Amino acid sequence: MNQAGNRFERDTAIHRIEADRYRVTIDKGWWVSRGPNGGYVAAILQRAIQDAADDAERMPRSLTVHFTSPPTEGEALVETRLERAGRSLSTITARMSQGGKLRALALAAVSTQRSGSEFLHASMPAVPPPEALGAAEPNIPANERYEHRFVPDRSPRSGSEEALVTAWIRPAEPHALDYPLLAAYTDALPPPIFTRASAGEEFVSVPTVDLTIHYRTDPRTAGVGPTDFCLAIFRSRLAHAGYIEEDGEIWSQNGELLAQSRQLAVMLAD
Repeated sequence: MNQAGNRFERDTAIHRIEADRYRVTIDKGWWVSRGPNGGYVAAILQRAIQDAADDAERMPRSLTVHFTSPPTEGEALVETRLERAGRSLSTITARMSQGGKLRALALAAVSTQRSGSEFLHASMPAVPPPEALGAAEPNIPANERYEHRFVPDRSPRSGSEEALVTAWIRPAEPHALDYPLLAAYTDALPPPIFTRASAGEEFVSVPTVDLTIHYRTDPRTAGVGPTDFCLAIFRSRLAHAGYIEEDGEIWSQNGELLAQSRQLAVMLAD
C-alpha cells in the first residue's frame, strides 16, 4: 500500500522547518478522553528523532516520553537536539510544544549493533489466534485507528481480579511495521485496570505521566507484514496514591518479542 495514503503515516508525519525543528499536526482522530493517545504522541516524537539521528546504522533502542500537558488539535512544534554522539550510541532529546506550552519531553537512545550474550527468559502466552476472535467495536476515536481482537478473559470489563489486558492488534489500514508504529502499539490498549472495573466502578481516564519503550528487534526484519497482527500484553501490579504502573510486551505472531514498555499513569475518577 502506498504509505502516503495511509492514515497512520499522514497523522504522524513530520515536516522539517529547519535543522532540528519540525512542524506536526495533532489529529483529533487519536483522541482518548482529555487529549490524544500517548502512543500516538510517542510515534510522532519517534519519527522526528529518527530523522534527527540521520544514521541508518544507529537504530532506536529506547524512548522515554514525559507527557507534561495534553496537546490540543492542530499544529505543534517538535524540536530535537543531539545531546551526545559516541562511537556507537547517540543520545537525542525532543520537545513537543504548542503556543509556547510544553506538551511532551522525550529522551532517546540510538545505537549500532553490538555483540554479546543473548537469551530470552520470556515467552509469548498461549492465546487463541486472531482468526478465532471477533473484532472489538471502537468506543473512542483512537480505537478506530486499530483493529483489536481481545482475549476474552483478558479484555476490558472482564471482571478479572488481575489487572491484565491482552489483544491482537493491527492498524485499521495496512501499514508496514516500523519504529513509530511499535511506539504507538505500546499504548494502544485500554488500561489494564479496566479489566477490574465493574458497572459501578468507572475511571473517566487514566492519562500517562511517562512512557518508556525498549525496542528489542529491528521491525524491518521481524517478518511482520502490513496486514499482520501483533500480540499486545499489558499488566498492572500496583495502584497507590492515585497512580498506577503498567508493563507491556509486543510480540509478533511467530513469537518474537518486538518491544517492551513501562509507564506510570494517574487514575482520574471524575
